[in-house]
Amino acid sequence: MEKNQSPFSSKQIITFIFLTFGITAFFDIYSIWLNVSGTAATLFNTAAMWSPAIAVFLTKLIYKQVAISINWKWPKTKYILLSFAIPILYSLISFLIIWVAGWGTFYNQEFLKEISNSYGITSLSPSFVIFIFVLMTGVFGVFGSCANALGEEIGWRGFLTTQLFYKYGYIKTSLIIGIIWAVWHYTVLIFGDYNNGTPFWFGLICFTIMIIAATFIFTWFTIKSGSLFPAVLLHATHNLYIQRIFTPLTDTNLITPWYIGEFGIVLPFVMIVFAFYFISRRKELMSGK
Repeated sequence: MEKNQSPFSSKQIITFIFLTFGITAFFDIYSIWLNVSGTAATLFNTAAMWSPAIAVFLTKLIYKQVAISINWKWPKTKYILLSFAIPILYSLISFLIIWVAGWGTFYNQEFLKEISNSYGITSLSPSFVIFIFVLMTGVFGVFGSCANALGEEIGWRGFLTTQLFYKYGYIKTSLIIGIIWAVWHYTVLIFGDYNNGTPFWFGLICFTIMIIAATFIFTWFTIKSGSLFPAVLLHATHNLYIQRIFTPLTDTNLITPWYIGEFGIVLPFVMIVFAFYFISRRKELMSGK
């Protein structure tokens, strides 16, 4: 898309952000107020993650734009493969740092025992159990994780990145969306239990840095591929490997919460390194501001 074909519309952007925060607040506040759990909590989380997509469709409806241009096309295979590999790489680096430094240890024997029982492979060695667990969760689990990630990415990358990039360029777009995306999570970060158990301000700072750094990666892939699907896979793989694979496989101690996962200090700084790598490649995009 050339610059003179820019889809930028300040009215649509403001409407989208207002609707996204409003719809999400309904689900977040309700779930926190009533302390929902189990299946209900999962459903409310799904609803919140699909709020940006709902906001996009409502925005288009309000402005009577039937054709929704949100980068639906399927990208080149290399972008799909890289989008799967990169979150695994920065997650693995982060957890290797934690394990080597002793801020947590590999592996959690109790968790592995649960996995062995659930898979019916109690007679196998721990290394093979871990292999089966990572294979099943880290490959086939991506499909389920993508279902939720798609709801967010239709909004953040499919709509908002497309709107902002051709006016503000790569760096400003990534910063703007990174800040908005981080603040969007603040209700559950401050009032809910979406943290590691450290003071909320610490988790908030680490999470904000991590999200902004991630946005530079997501924006790069969205613009370079011309598709929202690499961002969907980046998002899904990130959530899956950090939340459901590496974190539960880590045996914790008293200081682990300060270092582990999205609310600890290690992952944000590793992702800053990755973000600067993609910033250094911004000239490959159509606008390198």
